[in-house]
Amino acid sequence: MQLRPDQLAAQLARGLKAVYTVHGDEPLLAQEAGDAIRAAARNAGYGERKVFTVSGAHFDWSGVLGASQAMSLFAERQLIEIRIPNGKPGKDGSEALQRYCEGLNDDVLTIVHLPKLDRQQQQGAWFTALDAAGITVRVDPIERRALPQWLAQRLAAQGQRVEDGETGQRTLAFFADRVEGNLLAAHQELQKLALLYPAGALSFEQVEAAVLNVARYDVFKLGEAVLAGQTARVLRMLDGLRAEGEATVLVHWTLAGDILSLKAAHDAMASGKPLPVALREARVWGLKERLFERVLPLISAHQIAHLVEAASTCDGVIKGLKHPDWPLEPWDAIRRLALLLTQAVAAPPPKRGQAPLLLRLALEPHG
Repeated sequence: MQLRPDQLAAQLARGLKAVYTVHGDEPLLAQEAGDAIRAAARNAGYGERKVFTVSGAHFDWSGVLGASQAMSLFAERQLIEIRIPNGKPGKDGSEALQRYCEGLNDDVLTIVHLPKLDRQQQQGAWFTALDAAGITVRVDPIERRALPQWLAQRLAAQGQRVEDGETGQRTLAFFADRVEGNLLAAHQELQKLALLYPAGALSFEQVEAAVLNVARYDVFKLGEAVLAGQTARVLRMLDGLRAEGEATVLVHWTLAGDILSLKAAHDAMASGKPLPVALREARVWGLKERLFERVLPLISAHQIAHLVEAASTCDGVIKGLKHPDWPLEPWDAIRRLALLLTQAVAAPPPKRGQAPLLLRLALEPHG
């Protein structure tokens, strides 16, 4: 049975299952899910705990299989945790996990910790066996649009809230901007607010004074922000990536990849192929598929050709080449490319002779 992290507490209250599989790439939510299962296990009398970390292809699974069948001398029940950091148990591990699930008994409760898994891994026989034996909790990162509500729920859990109306929404948006991509830091900032201020409403000034700028930006999320036309967020993410020391080559590769995908999909549609087929051929999946569906009707072949040329020029700047109309500094060149793409997808093509605001912004040096 598949559950979201916010559904886990209710399930644990109804009764424990034999196996809990926690997988995903959000450390805070994975840690909290594990803590909740361990606490429920202790309350149910699982007094002994054994932890196995699968260190590689040569891991000896016999110890895990033996532990699940061994009765404890000091406790009636035991908790076994299996950690697979790379998410790849291997052939021997796959067979061992399937045998493990076949030999489960009521005196053993198992937690399997895994990183984010792709579709092929989730369809593997070992993962299917784990899922069939109990509960699977998938912990995904909190997306930016959902982060204010997540913060509000966490504040409510500690007896605090923001002010009503637009002021409160502005406070949550500010908070979200400062902790985006870093839920562990968000958790720490929430705890700080609980220590600094009593229960009740928090003003914008109180949150602003307490919350540090601890955002961690994901270069691949930058592409999503650009395609969504979120100019302010794009500029903030570029500044954050630059401050964090992200490689300019990777940032350019992400933006250029989206531009080439736009061209491929646009060309496919121009040749008469339907949008779903065009997106598959351009290898556009997931959230970006929805963004491309919005963007493609807005953008012209001429704009795409200009963006492809701009991406090529930006690549040259990053490699040390000079261009008379482009800045010399690689990050300034990336900023211009990002703004050109944001402008192209944010609005219909400008009228001839008009210089869009974002284009003028892209041409200005970044101070």
